[in-house]
Amino acid sequence: MVKKLLKSVREYKKDSILAPVYVTGEVILEVIIPLLMANLIDYGIDGGNMSYVVKMGLILLLSSLISLFFGVVAGRKAAVASTGFAKNLRKDMYYNVQNFSFSNIDKFSTASIVTRLTTDVTNVQMAYQMIIRMVVRAPAMLIFSLIMSFRIDAQLSLIFVVCIPVLAAGLLLIIKKAHPLFSRVFKTYDKLNNVVQENLRGIRVVKSFVREDYEKEKFGAISDRIYKVFSKAEKTISFNMPLMQFCMYAVMLLISWFGARAVVACGGDPLLGLSTGELMSLFTYAMQILSSLMVVSMVFVMLTMSRASGERIVEILDEKSDLHNPEHPVHDVKTGDICFENVTFSYGRKSAKPVLSDVNLHIRSGQTVGILGGTGSSKSSLVQLIPRLYDVTEGKVTVGGIDVRDYDIESLREEVAMVLQKNVLFSGTIKENLRWGNEQATDEELVHACKLSQADDFIRSFPDSYDSYIEQGGTNVSGGQKQRLCIARALLKKPKILILDDSTSAVDTKTDALIRKAFKEEIPETTKIIIAQRVSSVQDADQIIVMDDGKIAALGTHDELMEKSSIYQEVYQSQMKGGSENEQ
Repeated sequence: MVKKLLKSVREYKKDSILAPVYVTGEVILEVIIPLLMANLIDYGIDGGNMSYVVKMGLILLLSSLISLFFGVVAGRKAAVASTGFAKNLRKDMYYNVQNFSFSNIDKFSTASIVTRLTTDVTNVQMAYQMIIRMVVRAPAMLIFSLIMSFRIDAQLSLIFVVCIPVLAAGLLLIIKKAHPLFSRVFKTYDKLNNVVQENLRGIRVVKSFVREDYEKEKFGAISDRIYKVFSKAEKTISFNMPLMQFCMYAVMLLISWFGARAVVACGGDPLLGLSTGELMSLFTYAMQILSSLMVVSMVFVMLTMSRASGERIVEILDEKSDLHNPEHPVHDVKTGDICFENVTFSYGRKSAKPVLSDVNLHIRSGQTVGILGGTGSSKSSLVQLIPRLYDVTEGKVTVGGIDVRDYDIESLREEVAMVLQKNVLFSGTIKENLRWGNEQATDEELVHACKLSQADDFIRSFPDSYDSYIEQGGTNVSGGQKQRLCIARALLKKPKILILDDSTSAVDTKTDALIRKAFKEEIPETTKIIIAQRVSSVQDADQIIVMDDGKIAALGTHDELMEKSSIYQEVYQSQMKGGSENEQ
């Protein structure tokens, strides 16, 4: 895990190395200062030598200033290194997510990915900053202070040696108990973010059904669960402080008792034994050693939290796309000819029942094909295999006579434009959204595509026309307007295959007919696949596919299906009956 995370340090290696170097310099000076103080007391103040006092005072001042300088620079370098590391970590995660197939994204919830990119990265960033500063500073201070204290009085310094294992054993026990709790907390955070995301995305539905109280209860339940688990983790961690204080006070009392007796025994003469200045230095070193242990314990706490976050981050970094380019990919999609040969498909390898079973289908280039079927009949799953958003489990799908798995993925998707069921617009102007289809599209091409999708009239009714701003998710346009903008965006790709996945459901039948008429006249060479709920949307298609329970139940023109398909007849008659009743 650590090796994987450290790959994101990259250009911040220099700062990551310099921070510990400056910290070491700061520690050395901090350890020397108590020794200088001891000399000032023993040979200057007690000896009545004022020139020595002035000299040592100046040396102490200079040492303190240099130590302060090293501390400031070390802090700056650590801050730059940790924030840069976090930036690269987010970038690496986000870039890897962009390469995920739909099945990879299905493995992680959207809320979980967002939590990992934000909360978990922040935890790791804080831990990294503490590591390059405190993890160097605390052990260095501990070692140097122990050396200096043993140099002053080896017998008294044995008190530290006894204290350290006691504290270390306590810390290891605390960490062992706390780590699983923090892992549970971050998984619950995923659920909390998911609830918030779901609520905000569906806020209109929540308000229209007056379900605010239910949503509050749902949020409160998960929030309360986080509180309970986090409280338990924090309670476990909180044992760190009393353990630390017990060791600190015990050490100070023992040094005071034995040290005072030693000073009295030798009369405070540095030549005969422990002097007053040396005892004062021992107190300082005791504080440095114990504060170092305190910092080490804090670092361990932070590392315990960040370890859970680090594991979650590495899961994203290690996740590999299920879809890969072949060794020698085909880059040229010659035609929009599509063929399904004995295709079976499951979303997961362990799925009990396949989503699609034994599908055989041939669509000639330039044809208009309609797909009808009830909810859950796998209409969307069928068309998502064409641009290789998923790979087939068995059989093969060919485009232009070549297996889609033999194409360069980007080249294949450039020639297949999809307007999905859930139409998505991004915050920005209408022009910026349309140019997702073609970055180089001219204003004239934008207008032409919008005329084909019947979007031009309503766009021009806006005060800023094509420069009108679209809110995030397209919340300031209607469902039908959003669908027409998404169709225009797809048309700008000038694809060989155009797939409309129930993407005219929010427009009226007249507009739907005009869109289909424009397709027939303007893009006759493009293969058009239209998934629809209305028979009128596919009635004039070259062939209509009737899906049922993941299989092709019937295939033919409207007239042929009216003769041989009971499912098609039932759908047609129910819609015609509903239409006549509405007219009456």
